[in-house]
Parts: sequence; C-alpha cells; structure tokens
Amino acid sequence: MSIRKKDILDLELMSYTDIAYEIIKEDNKKYNTPNLFKEVCKLLNLGDDEFEEKIGDFFTALSTDKRFILIDSVNWDLKENHVVKVVVDEGEEDISDELENEEEDEDDDTDNDIEEDIEDDYSDDDLDDLPDDDLEDLTIVDEEDIEE
Repeated sequence: MSIRKKDILDLELMSYTDIAYEIIKEDNKKYNTPNLFKEVCKLLNLGDDEFEEKIGDFFTALSTDKRFILIDSVNWDLKENHVVKVVVDEGEEDISDELENEEEDEDDDTDNDIEEDIEDDYSDDDLDDLPDDDLEDLTIVDEEDIEE
C-alpha cells in the first residue's frame, strides 16, 4: 500500500524515518532534508511550527539510521539503492596471501616464546634503578589547612 494512501492513524504510529524511508522507496528519487521532511509533515498534517521545531531532530535521525545514505552532502537516498564497488589491483601482491602467511607464522609461536620475551625485557638490575619510596616525602593536608 502506498504511504500516501495510509490512514493518518497508521502514519502517526510510524517514526519520521520510517515514513521518510517509505517516501523515498515509493518515489524512487533522492530528497534533500527540508523537502523530505516537508513530505513527512504533509502526510502527518504537521504545521510550519512543528516543521521548524523538529527538522534538526529529523536530520539527526536520518544521519544515524543505517538505511539512509547522504549523497553529495545534499540529498538523501536509500543505502539499498547503492552498491559498494570493490576494486582489486592485479598489479600488487594479494593482501589475503600476506594475511595467510602472517597467520601461519603466529600459529607457530608458543606461550614459551612470550614468557622468554617478558623475561628478556626485565631483569633484577632494573629494579635497583627504581626510586626507593616516592611516598615518604608526601604530607597529608586537611581541607582546613588548604583554606588558610
């Protein structure tokens, strides 16, 4: 059933983005934010005051709804109307081959190697270089002392 032929009570149960989705899908064309929201307001019998009050929230809702995509920073369209084209350059080495080689190398590592790395990073001599106790020079101050 066409969104424009639905009963006003049914439309009031729908969100603005759901109505906008149906409008774009039915008309099969792109809309800028004000024109799309005017169509929504027209279907819901909302006046100019509601339009001005709610257009910012409508834009935010469209921006966060994953069904919509902003084309050329101006017009909204449905994401389902656009396909992502992946281009693979045959002249370069295949990244998936590199990833597979890295995964094989990682599988060869064991927990013992990790423990050896940790032991190599720290020695007992390093502990002697640490300051003895930094807290010895601290003084506890009450709130009353701060105010004075």
